Amino acid sequence: MLDYEDALARLLAGARMATDTEAVPTQAAAGRVLAAGLRSAIDVPPLDNTSMDGYAVRCADVPASGTTLAVAQRIPAGCVGHTLAPGTAARIFTGAPLPAGADAVVMQELCAPDGDAVTVNHVPHPGEWIRRRGEDIAVGREVLAAGTRLTAAHVGVAASVGAAQLKVYRRLRVALFSTGDELAMPGEPLKPGGIYNSNRYTLRALLEGLGCVVADLGIVPDTREATRAALRDAAAGNDLILTSGGVSVGEEDHVKPAVEAEGALDLWKIAIKPGKPLAFGRVGGNLGAGDTAGKGAAAFIGLPGNPVSSFVTFVMLVRPFILKSQGATELRPRARGLQADFDFKGDPRREFLRARINDTGGLDLFPNQSSGVLTSCTWADGLIDNPPRRAIVSGDTVRFLPFSELL
Repeated sequence: MLDYEDALARLLAGARMATDTEAVPTQAAAGRVLAAGLRSAIDVPPLDNTSMDGYAVRCADVPASGTTLAVAQRIPAGCVGHTLAPGTAARIFTGAPLPAGADAVVMQELCAPDGDAVTVNHVPHPGEWIRRRGEDIAVGREVLAAGTRLTAAHVGVAASVGAAQLKVYRRLRVALFSTGDELAMPGEPLKPGGIYNSNRYTLRALLEGLGCVVADLGIVPDTREATRAALRDAAAGNDLILTSGGVSVGEEDHVKPAVEAEGALDLWKIAIKPGKPLAFGRVGGNLGAGDTAGKGAAAFIGLPGNPVSSFVTFVMLVRPFILKSQGATELRPRARGLQADFDFKGDPRREFLRARINDTGGLDLFPNQSSGVLTSCTWADGLIDNPPRRAIVSGDTVRFLPFSELL
């Protein structure tokens, strides 16, 4: 069995980097990967402006608290005032440009207006409550780098420099199917021995959360012929085929031999828990012996059927593969070192344990770490990445991967 790092390296080496791009409206770009860096053609903010409602003044005109000044102008946001005359103040509102000559803003709570005058009950210092031109973004600065997976904040930054469109990589096309005659869809009656197909829902949601276009091929019967036919259909027009179930060694596990018949398999079995049976290769195209990068082939990843195994192997292995395929540059989750408030004996394999942050900032372990207990993933805040054979003693610092980094 491969260890996790070797398996991930093989998957990433086999990921075809995105090349096709398109321009999309900035407001529709969240979740996409930026194909070209974005530089600002303007300063942000474009002018010195006030961050408070109050009065723009010359500091030299307010040598002491209680100074009274004439209010010579009123400047709301979106308007530009005229030069501030000595001995006067300007009524100004948040976001409005600072008038020439003013060097501070006194918040309105520290002022007492009286008709056309105002008493300033505070001695201001130069620059007080002023946002300087370009203090956020200077003209010519690269504000977003190519390979950035765009969040709401990123598209907000793009909008702030006036970018109406962004050049992004095209979405990855993923064919998804499950195998197993025991599977039923929610809404259908369960036959004896049947279970509902939770993996189909989990994996589709995870794929769509990464911006993929999903072709959902449903449930494939547990036969070699049906599995091969489904693989051929899935390889046509898709970049990746993702399956759950059928990659173990049982007589009814047909995915692995079907992939070998329709393409090539590069790896199978990883020394992690949960999730040992995982297959990676390619289907279709012009494949030679041992070739997993044939022209016209679709990448293939077969996940285990147990729901937690399927979930964990997706976030730890499939997610970085998809991100790299989409042109993203940040592939690995950022971990946190947190205290374990439990004892755990460890396992010969590297384990990804479902855990939750408690009220004191430590970690509690879900009591049942079985690969079939999907509720552990809704209870947890993330996964503890525990090395092989490492026993955890309460008080130890462990490597915690928050779901915010994995989903």
